[in-house]
Amino acid sequence: PLGLCWVLGPAAAFAVPNILLLFMDDMGWGDLGAFGEPSKETPNLDQMASEGMLFLDFYTANPLCSPSRAALLTGRLPVRNGFYTTNAHARNAYAPQDIVGGISDSELLLPELLKKAGYVNKIIGKWHLGHRPQFHPLKHGFDEWFGSPNCHFGPFDNRAQPNIPVYRDWEMIGRYYEDFKIDLKTGEANLTQIYLQEALDFISNQQASQQPFFLYWAIDATHAPVYASKQFLGTSQRGLYGDAVREIDDSVGKILKHLEKLGISENTFVFFTSDNGAALISAPQEGGSNGPFLCGKQTTFEGGMREPAIAWWPGHIPAGGVSHQLGSVMDLFSISLSLAGLQPPSDRQIDGIDLLPAILQGKLIDRPIFYYRGNEMMAVRVGPYKAHYWTWSNSWEEYKKGINFCPGQNVSGVTTHTLEEHTNLPLLFHLGRDPGEKYPLSFASDEYQRAMAQISALVQQHKVTMVPGVPQLNVCDSAVMNWSPPGCEKLGKCLKPPKSDPKKCIWPH
Repeated sequence: PLGLCWVLGPAAAFAVPNILLLFMDDMGWGDLGAFGEPSKETPNLDQMASEGMLFLDFYTANPLCSPSRAALLTGRLPVRNGFYTTNAHARNAYAPQDIVGGISDSELLLPELLKKAGYVNKIIGKWHLGHRPQFHPLKHGFDEWFGSPNCHFGPFDNRAQPNIPVYRDWEMIGRYYEDFKIDLKTGEANLTQIYLQEALDFISNQQASQQPFFLYWAIDATHAPVYASKQFLGTSQRGLYGDAVREIDDSVGKILKHLEKLGISENTFVFFTSDNGAALISAPQEGGSNGPFLCGKQTTFEGGMREPAIAWWPGHIPAGGVSHQLGSVMDLFSISLSLAGLQPPSDRQIDGIDLLPAILQGKLIDRPIFYYRGNEMMAVRVGPYKAHYWTWSNSWEEYKKGINFCPGQNVSGVTTHTLEEHTNLPLLFHLGRDPGEKYPLSFASDEYQRAMAQISALVQQHKVTMVPGVPQLNVCDSAVMNWSPPGCEKLGKCLKPPKSDPKKCIWPH
């Protein structure tokens, strides 16, 4: 109903609100002052929270970069949209350079749908839904792109592996470490400043042309190798990671002030969150904080999947709100369609729900949260209860190499180094009393029996209706890496690919 009055309003062409999704990379629940971070170095985000609504129980759809991005843009679990692997049970898989797959043409992405309501759509930053030409974001509803198809890993030697390209729209304009410098010794890079300017310019241009816009600001300074520009280096009590957070905070402040200065803040819905929990494997130098929660990125414990989240829309969202609504990044798909006065597609299962009643009227909507790792449902949350059907932090083999997703947080029988099945007797936690998942409820207790009766029914229903998509992350081939992206000829930056040799991707985690 809300959408309709905007669409049918007097200025029908641009009466729908602008939508701005600020999507962070590996930023943890405990990284913002508003969520209790002790150094209080995020004044702009804290102010955004005090002017809007803080979500304390907001989740991603997968504890890893690319599947969570696919989930946000499709409103669907990664196991449905194809961003998973069947090569190894319950493995987290993402989109490295040699991945053959990407976002399928059969998936409907948020920007494609928003076009129907007249939106101009831009992505700034990391795409991560496949880097081959058919997966290009401008083929999937975006009108503009400034950013990169992959993570800013490198530098590579351009012989065994090419450096990652940076695109403007259809063509690359350079490569990381060559044209877009990142100093791995000092952590200096001015990418966040470039991404900020791109956002300000896009917002100004859309305001001038009176076009409603969708801006997906998917920046990655808090993903290792962490970076910040010179003026922020060495300014945080939290080291280089804190410098990156401070620069992001400053940038978000500038974006919100820009909306106010242009007089469009009351017509712009803004949501801030992250793609997965802090990468504790990179901590403390290059990883964030997951607050009181267990483990981090790569795991389906709370630290891997519960995210910082803030909704801001002056004049619409009551200031200073704190919500315990269970939310998901997939809901941003449904919320955005609702704001645009559009219905979600009815020919497929959409996992996101429209949380506008929770955001605008403080209503609580009953819904479960499913925690997937690859092709396996690992856990489910219903109300305050979380049931683990499988547990696994990472393998002994990886752990012995020093790869640890739960440093300093060994919980006996919970943070397991072999994939443990609990489907007959799930481990059950009450997250209100025990947010750190340290004290499983006794199987014999009445509380356990009551909660599991409700949860089991929901899980059974979920599994019966689950139709997995075609897995996109099974095949790797070094010939498909970023050797010769479009635009490389003009720059003299084309590289010769090796002979095609497709193989099954190996996923250690």
